[in-house]
Amino acid sequence: MTVEHPATPVHVPGVVPDRHIVIVGAGIAGIGMAIILRRNGIDDFTISERGDDVGGVWRDNVYPGVGADVPSFSYQFSFEKNPHWSRLFPKGEEIKSYLDHCVEKYDIARHIEFDTEVRERQWSEDDRIWHVRTNRGEFTSRYVISALGPFVNARTPAIPGLADFTGTVMRSQHWDHDRDLTGTRVAVIGTGASAVQLVPEVAETAAHLTVFQRRPIYVLPKLDVSVPRPIQKAIGTVPGAQNALRLAFTAQVEVLLVAVAAYGKSVTPLTRGLSAASRALLFAQVREPELREKLTPEYDFGCKRPSVSNDWYRTFARDNVSLVTEPIERVTASGVRTTDGAEHPIDVLVLATGFHFAHEPINYRLSPVGTSDGFDLADFFESEPLQSYEGVSLPQLPNAFSLFGPYSWSGGSYHFMVETQANHILRVLREAERRGADRVSVRPEANAGFLEFVRARADNSLLAISDCGASNSYYFDHHGDFSSLRPTTGLQAWWTSRNFPLEDYTYA
Repeated sequence: MTVEHPATPVHVPGVVPDRHIVIVGAGIAGIGMAIILRRNGIDDFTISERGDDVGGVWRDNVYPGVGADVPSFSYQFSFEKNPHWSRLFPKGEEIKSYLDHCVEKYDIARHIEFDTEVRERQWSEDDRIWHVRTNRGEFTSRYVISALGPFVNARTPAIPGLADFTGTVMRSQHWDHDRDLTGTRVAVIGTGASAVQLVPEVAETAAHLTVFQRRPIYVLPKLDVSVPRPIQKAIGTVPGAQNALRLAFTAQVEVLLVAVAAYGKSVTPLTRGLSAASRALLFAQVREPELREKLTPEYDFGCKRPSVSNDWYRTFARDNVSLVTEPIERVTASGVRTTDGAEHPIDVLVLATGFHFAHEPINYRLSPVGTSDGFDLADFFESEPLQSYEGVSLPQLPNAFSLFGPYSWSGGSYHFMVETQANHILRVLREAERRGADRVSVRPEANAGFLEFVRARADNSLLAISDCGASNSYYFDHHGDFSSLRPTTGLQAWWTSRNFPLEDYTYA
């Protein structure tokens, strides 16, 4: 039987904060959190967004070929299902339009402060408020909700000579559409998810494309089909069709992209089948044995997130495309030199080198998070195992929540995770309001218990027995722990977010 603690007398700090709740970021997570607050009668919040528009990665990533690598019917909020997706794997522009629609329908824009970058967050224990410093000044807030996603700050490769290059340098996440690539010599550094989409597109127009690869990746076939308007109409009118599609595709994505890494050893037969499918696609599209060997990963399937494409492998069979696997020595004024002494002359250099993952300490060196008693989040993540209670909160950071903390990523789409985490946060805010409390923090023993739970599950996951040494996967953090994915089913995470003991938090 659960014994409910009596409400704690209200602490009166003597300082009234400027704001009640501030959400950091107006991407998918920030938009989802804001909508869930409004749908539950909470209207006293603002969103600080460093860009000039909503959408996060779908605002910033406009490179050729950008689009979803999960099916559209799973890549949406449960409360705002879209029956009119034009493709099973929509392009970036359509996803951005969906997010714009959500912002307009739920009247979120009036809560957003654009061009406002949160540069520091400091908790005052005496006043029980957060001091938030931005590029436009400082304000205080009772609560802070971090809605920063997994990929926030671009990673610049430590390659000598980048500043010496006299041609055009572009990043995949900040594409320059004014630079016409027709007839040019282009180099792409990186072979991750963005490169898989943009390389086949660039190869169509460039005179020559050179792709510099450190590690090959697994690529699966992509069932990228259009959804005819009569089918869209049926999806929107047949009772239960949208729910059924969302559940079916969410389950499929969870099995293909999450279960192969986060679940137990029982999924080994599945990973073997998916690995065989990837190798079969490679064999069918690349007939040259030496090139095929360069494109074959030396780590087990599931060690890092696989990509989906029907064109990636076949692109390297083109006459105007070269795959270079020798390490880069330096960038020169006119190209790239590799360690074998070869010079690769180019006109345009594309950096598809990814991001600092969300929980790397460097992100909190750039935008510090700390408290008046000396706690520093960057130092903590540097020295201690990455952790957060249910992927949401830390005992050392009162009145602070994250939609993407360590061990938070669950379910078949990012939207699913956002809703799961947002409902956890909502329950805590409601309980604090019910008790008349202005300070909430997760109990250290609850946080320690959850960390023990997920680390034990991670130790029994497929990754624990896989050969992942050559993968350089963001699934593993800088401590070597598997902390990016929650090693449970999405259903378990969803149920827990609605049923975790509210007494796992203190209220004062």
